[in-house]
Amino acid sequence: MELLFTIVLILFSTKVAGHLSVRLGQPAVLGKLLIGILIGPAVLGLVQDSAIFQEFSEIGVLLLMFLAGLETDAEQLKENWKPSVAVAVLGIIVPFASAFAMGELFGFSFNEGIFLGVLFSATSVSITVQVLKEMGMMQTREATTILGAAVVDDILVVTLLAFVMSFMGEDTSSSSVPLLLFKKVLFFVVAFVVGVYIVPKFLTLFSKFKVTAPVTAGALIVAFGFAYFGEMLGMAGIIGTFLAGLFISQTSFQHEVEKTVDPIANALFVPFFYVSVGISISFTGVFSQIGFLVACTIVAILSKLFGGFLGAKVTGFDNHSSLAVGSGMVSRGEVALIIGTTGLSTGLLSQEYYTTVIISVILTTLIAPPMLKHYFMKIYPDKD
Repeated sequence: MELLFTIVLILFSTKVAGHLSVRLGQPAVLGKLLIGILIGPAVLGLVQDSAIFQEFSEIGVLLLMFLAGLETDAEQLKENWKPSVAVAVLGIIVPFASAFAMGELFGFSFNEGIFLGVLFSATSVSITVQVLKEMGMMQTREATTILGAAVVDDILVVTLLAFVMSFMGEDTSSSSVPLLLFKKVLFFVVAFVVGVYIVPKFLTLFSKFKVTAPVTAGALIVAFGFAYFGEMLGMAGIIGTFLAGLFISQTSFQHEVEKTVDPIANALFVPFFYVSVGISISFTGVFSQIGFLVACTIVAILSKLFGGFLGAKVTGFDNHSSLAVGSGMVSRGEVALIIGTTGLSTGLLSQEYYTTVIISVILTTLIAPPMLKHYFMKIYPDKD
């Protein structure tokens, strides 16, 4: 009964909040994120965290990135690999250095400062993707660069985290950097071979089955299979589903899959992902660290914006496009939340600062949608 109430509340509240947000000239995503905070434990307490809630949320973000892959122009992704790498690399270096310097300023130990740098180097484009989809911008050069940069960013940050954990964490047995790099390479090699040579044949075979929605089921098997394989090898599941969508977008089944999976994702699972952001918030003890919270949030936003801007600028983008790319990298989302939890459990992020850092991460996720819309509207004003 509790699950049914939660489903009703989340679906109703996120759709109403999204509608009101659009009426106020903001992306629907912003309203959905804010309503998650309102109905979560920090304010009204109508929705509580649970295992089933987290499972729905995880499926939501996996499907969101699968749809992003389906809508991504693979040729443009190939053409923009240099800007993507530059944006990812500079989008890590600048936040890492800035967060470490801030840690020094606030009296963090060397190890804690390094970990703070890793945490704020992360990028999560799940929210960015939804904003770009709403605006019809997924096919633009800027959007393609952001998506490519997100994949590179994930690889580099996870590798950097493993490197830090191997030298500073309590448990060094599972953080072999060479082994981690080997797993990354293995994942992409296997994903490429399966995606190019097996997925099209698999979907063609499935399409002949005399059952309901065989192509959709086949596509979801591919998507979740890629996610599972990725997580087995230490990759974020969202990278797996993004690549699955990208490979399926090269087949004749692209539009059928997109048309059938989109309602499944956005009608049920994705709203749970939005609300899960608010579930993480607790205001306990935050007001005693308001200076650190403000500094943390400003550094987190500006460092990623500038790092992304610089990466795009040096690879040929103009100022407006560079700012649009940088704004697309600002959201830290679930990636930084996971890293933060890891730091807490290994002693690299103290309990004293954990809540404040997590709220800062969530604030970057909240500010990213209106920032993204602002900069993209400067480049494509006719889309408004």
